[in-house]
Amino acid sequence: MAARGVFSRASRKVQEHLKSELQGIKEAGTFKNERVIVGRQGVEVRLEGLQGTYLNFCANNYLGLSSHPEVIKAGQEALKTHGAGLSSVRFICGTQDIHKQLEAKIAKFHGTEDAILYAACFDANAGVFEVLTGPEDAIISDTLNHASIIDGIRLAKSKRLRYEHLSMADLEQKLKDTQDSRHRIVVTDGVFSMDGDVAPLKEICDLAEKYNAITFVDECHATGFFGKTGRGTQEALGINNKVDIINSTLGKALGGAMGGYTTGPKPLIDLLRQRSRPYLFSNSLAPSIVGSSIKVFDMLMSDSSFTASLASNISRFRSGMKQLGFRVLGNDAHPIAPVLLGDARVASTMADEMLKEGIYVIGFSYPVVPKGQARIRVQLSAAHSHEQIDRCLGAFEKIGKKLKII
Repeated sequence: MAARGVFSRASRKVQEHLKSELQGIKEAGTFKNERVIVGRQGVEVRLEGLQGTYLNFCANNYLGLSSHPEVIKAGQEALKTHGAGLSSVRFICGTQDIHKQLEAKIAKFHGTEDAILYAACFDANAGVFEVLTGPEDAIISDTLNHASIIDGIRLAKSKRLRYEHLSMADLEQKLKDTQDSRHRIVVTDGVFSMDGDVAPLKEICDLAEKYNAITFVDECHATGFFGKTGRGTQEALGINNKVDIINSTLGKALGGAMGGYTTGPKPLIDLLRQRSRPYLFSNSLAPSIVGSSIKVFDMLMSDSSFTASLASNISRFRSGMKQLGFRVLGNDAHPIAPVLLGDARVASTMADEMLKEGIYVIGFSYPVVPKGQARIRVQLSAAHSHEQIDRCLGAFEKIGKKLKII
């Protein structure tokens, strides 16, 4: 049977419009092609249509646990004992013992009272603000917060304000401007994924306390690996137990599958179970993912060697790139190392040339980052060897000189 077009004849104008939009993206040099990995995620991957293996420097696999044998085994065991899926949401017949075990481990890891699981952290961010706030409240958000935070805040009926990125002066002014609100919540990423910079959480928490506000931090690019024992941005900055609400993901450092969570005061978690729409209307997290995630938390709470290996790799790469003359953004202790190039076409070309050298990286450009700030976002893993990092540095040097970047 022949495939049917998406639109009827009467809607061909819409199809033409969509084609025009796609052509514009291609002409701007910002069209995003998806490379297909054949096999497991890891520091070495195979790509469909290409020979050999490639060193992967663009995954959120910060601890190298996506293909760790113990993590895979735990997922397989949960698949055997608890099935492929629940075919249900949590409040009907979708809650298993392992879901409750994982939520308890998340709360223990973060030093909070309780936690609630979601299909993704995008859902966690979509589900919290509408429940937490009303028309008489105010949400004050960093201008560069993740898209999922922005979308979640849009669902809330509260006042919505944005403060200049990392500007404590502007945040304080917004707190002054909203003193007539019932409740106020200051919202920030712990680590901003595109630039790799870290929120000044101590100052944010101090201002929130001064103006009687609460704090919310998205820790997707910090949980499990940032800080001495991987407890995230608070630990890295030495201010444990200051933040009121934490959202994070299981889909990056914590095994790399999918799933997200909110953790914080028990009354909030209890209310989210009653009213949070992504929780109430989405299937439960698959048992295999839950089993793998439980194993990851057990590993992290008993062994901090992963973070030490990652710290060594971060230092080696960042110092090497700076010696070569590249401009690397972000916090020097964080594995997100954006190599700023500026031009979208240059970033795309460089990524293609790096692939020819056996290095898998991706160029980021508008609308993922602001116009004129295209970059190659390198992400280090604890599983990378020093030899692999040196190979990556060598490729950057060769292509950087070829494209007259350095």
